[in-house]
Amino acid sequence: MSIIQTQKLSIKEKIGYSLGDLAANLVFQTLMTYLAYFYTDIYGLEAKHASVIMLSVGLVAAFGFNPIIGAIADRTRSKWGKFRPWILWTSIPLGVIALLAFSTPDFDYKGKVIYAVVTYTLLLLLYAANNLPYSALSGVITGNMADRNSLSSYRFVAVMFAQFFVQVFMLPIIESAGGGNKAVGIEIVMTWLAIIGTIMLLITFFTTRERIIPKPEQKSSIKEDLGDLVKNRPWIIILVATMLIFVTLAMKGGSYVYYFENYVNKEKLTQFIQPILDFLTGIGINFFGENPVSAGFGLFNAGGIIFMIVGITLSKRFADKYGKRDVFKVALFISTLFIIAFYFFPPTSVELMFVSQIFHGFFYGLTIPLLWAMIADVADYSEWKTNRRATAIIFSAMMVGLKAGLSMGSAFVTWILGMYNYVTKESAPVGDIIVQPESAIHGTKMLVSIYPAIPFLICVGLLFFYEINKRMEVQIENDLKERR
Repeated sequence: MSIIQTQKLSIKEKIGYSLGDLAANLVFQTLMTYLAYFYTDIYGLEAKHASVIMLSVGLVAAFGFNPIIGAIADRTRSKWGKFRPWILWTSIPLGVIALLAFSTPDFDYKGKVIYAVVTYTLLLLLYAANNLPYSALSGVITGNMADRNSLSSYRFVAVMFAQFFVQVFMLPIIESAGGGNKAVGIEIVMTWLAIIGTIMLLITFFTTRERIIPKPEQKSSIKEDLGDLVKNRPWIIILVATMLIFVTLAMKGGSYVYYFENYVNKEKLTQFIQPILDFLTGIGINFFGENPVSAGFGLFNAGGIIFMIVGITLSKRFADKYGKRDVFKVALFISTLFIIAFYFFPPTSVELMFVSQIFHGFFYGLTIPLLWAMIADVADYSEWKTNRRATAIIFSAMMVGLKAGLSMGSAFVTWILGMYNYVTKESAPVGDIIVQPESAIHGTKMLVSIYPAIPFLICVGLLFFYEINKRMEVQIENDLKERR
């Protein structure tokens, strides 16, 4: 049972809440898009060592940090609530460690490995301590499911803006800021992202409220909370689905930069993007620099993200009519078909690559707000079944899936590249121009097509067993309103 205030969320509060995800995703999208590339091609780690670091540290963070943070957050008592104070406490430390994790101190190789392990561990710990309570906040900021769908749409439009900056502009800006030296450039860019992200997290803290408050007599042990989880089939399905989704996102997101560097025909790419660059320059947008690879990479991501945002804006309309589960399942399947299509594109089919990315972005965009709204629904389902609410531990379990998926997907990138004999900065002969073997070039194609499609397809299959459909959503909402 829980006390609930029914005040409708204002636009100001929705925007304030969404800025927290914009800030977190400046870090998260950078990890997903550039961490593997940073370790192998900027910092100089061998692919096998980068793979071990990302997988081992990521799994420790996923299965260690997140459950602990979730249990502590659910039991936090403060004048600001359970979850908001964590956003305040972690805002500055998260910015500082994000900068340090993408710095390149002049250590010997062993020192580089140790530094990468320490900074990546601290970054994932602070990210969990910030983003897990932030995500759980969406489950207590309102009990109205339509309002919750709307909040998720605001939130993930903000996510797309962060993704747009990181995937479209960040690589050209890094090259420009560093004068061609990517190590210097990424430190400059991360400094500004740390400052901006900290400010946005503070705005989130000051503009939001917690309205669903457990009654004082509600008490449960961690053992009881965990016992409720393992009996909650929708939670188990969403946990596995979350992990599979982020395996795919990390795998293809971290592979595109290699794909453009090594597979896409640079002459055809230049011919295709030049009219676009001329148009953008004519209207005063000139962020892409002279490198056709970074410019093409940015514009490729831009097309996908713009249409992801279109999908996000339509998501609530479809979810309200058909239910989150069915919209999620169909849209995810269609988006997967456009991932598989990349396997059939030769290096010169630049136009088809861009078109496929746009369609993938649109259909995947429909699913983005729904995943997190479904997690909040799972928290309601648990309260509906047990009369106890444990929001943060449910969200922490989802963060386990997210972090495990991110860690496995990122590690798969460098592991698979190593399997296909990819030549890294560290393994190349000193002074030689790096030339990738045909096997490595084929590996980059597989990493953006067949390999990332597999987890998405498994996820679609799992959703056939997820029982919270549109009819049950309405029943849960009405029953909980009566109890509260």
